[in-house]
Amino acid sequence: MQKIRKGDKVVVLAGKDKGRTGEVIQVLPKEDRAVVRGVNVIKRHQRQTQTQEAGIISKEASLHLSNIAIVDRHGKPTRVGFKVVEGKKVRVAKTSGEVIDG
Repeated sequence: MQKIRKGDKVVVLAGKDKGRTGEVIQVLPKEDRAVVRGVNVIKRHQRQTQTQEAGIISKEASLHLSNIAIVDRHGKPTRVGFKVVEGKKVRVAKTSGEVIDG
């Protein structure tokens, strides 16, 4: 079970976008990275193909998982732990001890 999943609300802890929040679009577990909507936006020069036009496009680049943290219901970054509740393994916020939805 992963600590950060697709759809989680996260805050950036380090880098040029430090302090910004967004939703996880994609998690790349083999590289320990995640793509967050609206964060770490880069510009790419795109060659024209049959389906896509040429030009400079903006897209989100991945961030290392150590540089993002899940936001708890109070809006503060928290670490994630695991606990067995009613026979199921669930994610738990370390700051408040509450179960993380998702």
